[in-house]
Amino acid sequence: MPRAKGGFKTRRRRNKVLKQAKGYYGGRSRLYRTASEAVDHALRHAYKDRKAKKREFRALWIVRINAASRALGLTYGRLMAGLNKAGVGLNRKALADMAYNDPAAFKAIVETAKENLAA
Repeated sequence: MPRAKGGFKTRRRRNKVLKQAKGYYGGRSRLYRTASEAVDHALRHAYKDRKAKKREFRALWIVRINAASRALGLTYGRLMAGLNKAGVGLNRKALADMAYNDPAAFKAIVETAKENLAA
């Protein structure tokens, strides 16, 4: 029985991995075995970091909201409790953007939260 060397399908599979490794340093972009390991590693990190990105941005938004609301005399937790009582449906991303780019509007929202906490 003749030896199977791997033809079109094998070459196509290897070229797909080498194309994914384009831009990697040295043999990691040229040698199939090294490139395959590097691509597997990179894809694993990419999957993990897509999840981590969501956590990191939420934490950033909370820090920004907390800093802006404390400057107006309300902690983050009290602000969110007041907004929930008021039925304000703004998410943390929108609140953080407002605190950063439109302080006047954020101040109005903080006042709304304060009124609902007092009631």
